[in-house]
Order: sequence, then C-alpha cells, then structure tokens
Amino acid sequence: MTDMPTALNTTLPSDGVIDTPSSDKALIQATTDGQAVAQWLAEYRDTPQTLRAYRREAKRLLLWLNARGICLAEVNRETLRRFEAFLADPPADWCGPTRAEDHPDWRPFRGALSPASRRQALVILQGMFGWLAEAGWVAHNPFRLMRDKSRRLNNQRTRIERYLERDLWDWLWQWLNRPLAVEATPRTRYKQQRLRFAFGFAYLLAPRISEMAAARMDDFYTREGRLWWHVVGKGDKQAEVPVPDDFATCLRQWRETLGLAPLPGHDEATPLMRALDGKRGITDNQLYRLMRDTFMRGAAALKAEGGDPAWAATLRQATPHWLRHTSITHQAQAGIDLHYLAESARHSRLDTTSRYLHTENARWHAEQQRHRLMPAPDEERPGVSPGR
Repeated sequence: MTDMPTALNTTLPSDGVIDTPSSDKALIQATTDGQAVAQWLAEYRDTPQTLRAYRREAKRLLLWLNARGICLAEVNRETLRRFEAFLADPPADWCGPTRAEDHPDWRPFRGALSPASRRQALVILQGMFGWLAEAGWVAHNPFRLMRDKSRRLNNQRTRIERYLERDLWDWLWQWLNRPLAVEATPRTRYKQQRLRFAFGFAYLLAPRISEMAAARMDDFYTREGRLWWHVVGKGDKQAEVPVPDDFATCLRQWRETLGLAPLPGHDEATPLMRALDGKRGITDNQLYRLMRDTFMRGAAALKAEGGDPAWAATLRQATPHWLRHTSITHQAQAGIDLHYLAESARHSRLDTTSRYLHTENARWHAEQQRHRLMPAPDEERPGVSPGR
C-alpha cells in the first residue's frame, strides 16, 4: 500500500481514525472523528440499507483524511475539491474486488466512481457535515461554499436510465431458464431454481434487495381468492402489493423445489430466499453478490453467443436495483395506470413514478423524424405549389 495505510483497512468509523480534541461547544460525547461520525450514523440504525451506504461513504472520507493527516474540523472547500477528484480516480492500491472488511484484501473501492456515484457520495457527506456542524463537532459545513452546489449535488435524473430494455430482459430470462444438462447435480438444479425465483421476484414485484432478503413466506397471503404481498419497505413503510399470476407460478415452483406446499400457510414465518441448505435465510449482501455475479455470467454468455456488445456491456454494469427500475419501467410501458404503479412501487410522490415513463421520449423521437434533409417525394413543402 502506498497511500492508504494497511493498518486502517478494517478500521470502522466507530473505532475512530484521527483523534480530534472535543470542542467546548460540542453537543455530543466524542473524542475522535470516528466516534462523532458513529453518532451521526446511529441516527440511521433503523434503516439498514441507508446506514450501510452512509457508513461506506463516511469511511472512505475518514480513511482519505487519515492518509493526509487531516481531521474533519480542518476540511475546507479545497479539501472537498481534492476528495472529489480522488473519487473519480482512486489509486490502484485503494481498489479491489468486493471482500468482507476483515479480509486482508479488502479495499474501499472497486474502481473509479461514476459521476452519479460521486454526486451521491457528496450528497451523503454534505448531510454528515451538516449534522456535525449542528452538533458542534465542526465549526462549519464546507459544502455550503460550493458555488455550483445545486448542480453538482443534484443526483436526480429526469428519466430513469439504469434498466434493461425489454428485448434484453427477454434474453436474460430465457437464459436463466435454459435446461440444465442431464447429469447436473441436485445442488446445481437447486441453485438454478433459486436464481430463477430471485430474478422473477425482482422483475415482477420490483422489491428492493433488502426487501427480498427480509421477506418471509407468510408475507404472501390470499384474500378473496387473490394473492397479495405484505412488505415493510424503506422507512418502515408498510404496503400491500397485488401479486401477478406469473409470480404466483414462480412462487409455487420455488416452494416445490423446497419440498413445500404450493402456497404459504398463514403462520409460515420462514425465509423466502434460502441458503444452499434450503432452510436458512440469506443476507441482502449475499443476495446482492449472487445476483450481481449472475449478471456478469449472463454478459459472458451473451458475448460468447455473438450477441450485441452493448447488451453485454449493460449486463456487466447492472445491479439488482436495476431490476426494480426495469420492472417499474416495463409496467409503465405495458400501460399500467400511473396511480396503481406508484402504489405497487411504494412511491410517496407520483412525480417519482413518472420518471419511469419513456412515452414522451418515444413521441419526441417520432416527431423529430419529420425534419429531413430532403422532403419525401410525396410531400409538399409549406408555401410551395407543386410544379414550381
């Protein structure tokens, strides 16, 4: 390691990174930057996904500051400029494949962050500094000095772009359902069935990865002959989501693989997604890696078949959350009413759901085809009489 000290590879924010004298005006009990940040993170303990994302970005900043001998109270506008440039091009010894934090090969990054990921990191850290300033740990929030803050920290896109086009999804689903070799082992068959169910679940019901991992069998229940899904989602928001027939089929097939009755019982509080033993649940991190690896293998298979290189590139970039975007986008394209789509997606605002509508782009593109280098032979130019 040339830049990030090896000793800090597994340091948690709560362990402290740089000792900082506690300010007389501090409203929190902390003696290190790490302890102060840990108290900020504790505000998000009830939302595990948010906590994990915020902790990741805070830890990256603390490690970077430590390598330069800077404490949080000394961060200024120039420090932020340098850190933003670092996120765009972290040194090779800061990057590596996904590993548990206690693994000797763990690194803070897999590679350079995309513009959207850099914006998201800065948004998170802006909130952290705002909290620390209110707590009296730092004198000011350096993000307030960003002249173009509204543009740089606006991480909202007018349209959702991280999704699989319908033809690509069709190929991926067909690939997931290809018959295995006759000599395939029971373990291999189980793993294929689990993948089919995971991807079917993600595509048909648009869950977040944490919702998939937390789901229980009895979250699915029948009322008046219709199957529903009870889900506790982001911010502990509870919802009842209607289940399409195709998912009911996926659920029956998955339960058959597990040796269970076709539909769950009312008190069957067992994990929906299972480990290889068919009994234990799996964490959202394990499920994320499983699905991410499947996208990568799909990309390799598509390339080997001579498929569209752009499709293969899309699969290599895809994450499980892309399937939530894909599901909502395809439902919108299928003509599902925006109000019902927002309810199923559990969006609190319709304008969030409307970002998945691509019909306006299609109309715009069609209209633009009226602008040509030369009019078609059967078209008349405005203001010009035929024959003149």
